Amino acid sequence: MSNSLVSEGKRPVLLLGSVPLGSARAVFEAVGSSLGGLVRRIPDGETGPRWNWIVWQGDVIKATKGLETGGTREIPGVGRRFELKRLKSGVRPNDLEFGPLGYSKAALDSYQTFVQLRANGKIPAGARFQVSLPTPIAVVWSFFVREAVRPILPVYEAKLFQEADEIARTIPHEDLAIQWDVAVEFACILEVPDEAKFYGTEELISAIARCVDRVPSDVEAGVHFCYGDPGHKHLVEPKDTGLMVELANGVTAGSGRPITWLHLPVPRNRDDDPYFAPLRSLRLKPETELYLGLVHRTDGIEGAKRRLAATKRVVSEFGIATECGLGRRPPETIPELLTLHREIALLG
Repeated sequence: MSNSLVSEGKRPVLLLGSVPLGSARAVFEAVGSSLGGLVRRIPDGETGPRWNWIVWQGDVIKATKGLETGGTREIPGVGRRFELKRLKSGVRPNDLEFGPLGYSKAALDSYQTFVQLRANGKIPAGARFQVSLPTPIAVVWSFFVREAVRPILPVYEAKLFQEADEIARTIPHEDLAIQWDVAVEFACILEVPDEAKFYGTEELISAIARCVDRVPSDVEAGVHFCYGDPGHKHLVEPKDTGLMVELANGVTAGSGRPITWLHLPVPRNRDDDPYFAPLRSLRLKPETELYLGLVHRTDGIEGAKRRLAATKRVVSEFGIATECGLGRRPPETIPELLTLHREIALLG
């Protein structure tokens, strides 16, 4: 991991995407003033309709011709049922035409604000604008019946990749970082036996690698591994980092370009050696930054110190983050949480 901040007694900070403030401007200003040069990339907070990760994609799918309702799915802890779609009789996957997904428009709108604030000194000169996108399978698995997932995945993937391409065409590459959010693959598929039997690990690794490879080589490409956080609790608690290491090694080997950064969550109550031990088998490329979700507001500095100590027994070069995005938190807690990031980063 190439990380000059570690040698200066500081650790870099990664924000994973969602920040529940009123606008992208509010997010940029809050992050810039609180974290300054500790943060290498700044997301727009996924404000407005994007606040609850992929839920807003349900409206896009409902408006797509050729689909009909095929049931519902409840994801434990999320607090809502997802209406599942399937192909109408006689409709082929390639007949589907998804409308604008909204990701490219949101990114381009926020980037204009980013540029203005950077010119005014509100954002550190070297920071990049971070765009966080879900993996295609996250959306398709969540909104389609099981038998429709594989047929429809290439169609939705192509549409999402078109929007990623538009972002990369419009935003200067030296200003851009794209993060792929890998959550459903862990919390809803691989860690759930009834689902895991329908999807091979190699199949999911290949799908994530396609996402990484879609990012131009001179644009930063990050991968955020996640187990969800409804109610600040994982959908499934990881036994250790083993499965994440397996997928990270597979994506690293299977991608045609380097991963710029990788993030792994750390549950609040895990400061034990068995949780971190699989990190010894992590085979990242030298240019890949590693970030670990050591920041938890509920136990603050003292809890972070315990998790830092456990991490250092296995790896030395890493940055800090929360275990998931901040979007489901009360907005009034965000200033305190950003300050906590800074204080933990300065622990070295």
